Amino acid sequence: MGVPDQLADRMSMAEQHEYLRSRFSRRTMMRGGAVTLGAVVGGAFVPGATARAAVPTRSTAPSAQKVDGRLVAPFGRHLAYGNDARTEMTVSWQVPVAVDKPFIRIGAHPWDLSHRIGAEIRTLYTPAGVGASADHTQYYVHAKLAGLKPGRTYYYGVGHAGFDPAEPHLLGTLGTFTTAPAHKAPFTFTAFGDQGVSYHGLANDALILGQNPAFHLHAGDIAYADPAGAGKTADTGFDARTWDQFLAQTESVAKSVPWMVSYGNHDMEAWYSPNGYGGEEARLTLPDNGPDKKNLPGVYSFVHGNTAVISLDPNDVSFEIPANLGISGGTQTTWFEGQLKKYRAAKDIDFIVVFFHHCAYCTSTAHASEGGVRQEWVPLFEKYQVDLVINGHNHQYERTDVIKGNTVTKKLPIGGTAYPETEGVVYVTAGAAGRSLYAFTAPDSYEGHEHEVDAVASFVNTKDGKVNETVAWSRVRYLDYSFLRVDVTPAPKGHYTTLKVQGIAETGDRIDHFTVARRAK
Repeated sequence: MGVPDQLADRMSMAEQHEYLRSRFSRRTMMRGGAVTLGAVVGGAFVPGATARAAVPTRSTAPSAQKVDGRLVAPFGRHLAYGNDARTEMTVSWQVPVAVDKPFIRIGAHPWDLSHRIGAEIRTLYTPAGVGASADHTQYYVHAKLAGLKPGRTYYYGVGHAGFDPAEPHLLGTLGTFTTAPAHKAPFTFTAFGDQGVSYHGLANDALILGQNPAFHLHAGDIAYADPAGAGKTADTGFDARTWDQFLAQTESVAKSVPWMVSYGNHDMEAWYSPNGYGGEEARLTLPDNGPDKKNLPGVYSFVHGNTAVISLDPNDVSFEIPANLGISGGTQTTWFEGQLKKYRAAKDIDFIVVFFHHCAYCTSTAHASEGGVRQEWVPLFEKYQVDLVINGHNHQYERTDVIKGNTVTKKLPIGGTAYPETEGVVYVTAGAAGRSLYAFTAPDSYEGHEHEVDAVASFVNTKDGKVNETVAWSRVRYLDYSFLRVDVTPAPKGHYTTLKVQGIAETGDRIDHFTVARRAK
């Protein structure tokens, strides 16, 4: 049982966490969340490095007997850049039971994996009484690599005592990854939000792999282990095992493509920590260069070629779903402006892409637009001429005209070009990655099936509730499964460098395309 409904409605996520911690104290929930961390062994190619595995203890879970490591195969591999995408990468995976001495082998060739580096196990225990996965332990393994060479492809294999990927019969388990280049070069990245576990999610992954992206952005609502998405412990449908299915589903892409996530409302799992992100901190390793790793572990930035990417946490500013409203005390927005200022001044960075969950501008009948985002961050998007904003939350594809000051500064037809230095910002909602679809009030309008309307009825979530609005900025609407592809093409100084953005349907058909152009530094 969770927090009674009448209490949950009046309690913040942190208050609910404290209530549950005392409630389940006899079930030995670990203080501050049910996550036990081992030691990270940093630095690639460290001779003799070993890992200290955090084996479940009575403070986290019932004692577990280890099985013969030869009988246990890793699964759910996924990558993420470190703070420096040119030289750092984290490889993460799962094992179904406790194992000894997890490690990663890495090398420039599949026949040369002599560099063996220790990994850490993070044990996540879901106590009895919590959702559908009560009294369940999961084992997540992470290897942080540093000192890599920019623009280099590496081969790797993951294992543990008894399971060595360098053995001839296990060479089929090897994977690869490529670090970001040290200089400006063309590349492609993909993006979507709101995937979960489904056939449509699997189909989108297959299409994304075919785009050969350098990295992928997942704009929140990742696995949907918490189907309610309100950040409350009263959700009896919570099932931590959904993450096992999700990571297995995405492995075909994420084992070779850095899968860079931001957190949405369904990612606030209140059972594990006051901020709701304790579970994610066990499962994922993201860059830790944000303003507040304790409260905002999903806020960070990285640079790939001539493009800076910033991940934000809109749960901190959401009026619609306020479980974590104000959790940063304003530090996230202050940090964000500092990042924008830094990247705009950098001589080797042309584009700034920002991705996060809740939409600044969307006409969905479900969530529509988030007033907290408009209030806190839209002025900064415009001040620092952000080149592209990517959101999820609403399960459909929608793209705006060029917007500044909450009004259309330029109509951006399919195939058109936006110039953020002088015109404004383009917003894309790409939330149709796999979960059930929402609806529009206006008819669909996409490439080959355009249906232009002058005004669309919608609403914005404010601190005083929903406020109806009629908008003119809704340019492309597509109500089916899809994702975003972005091709980045550098240019000599003074010439136009471009982002060529395409909406791609699950069928493989293109539903939208436009270009963002600015003069290269």
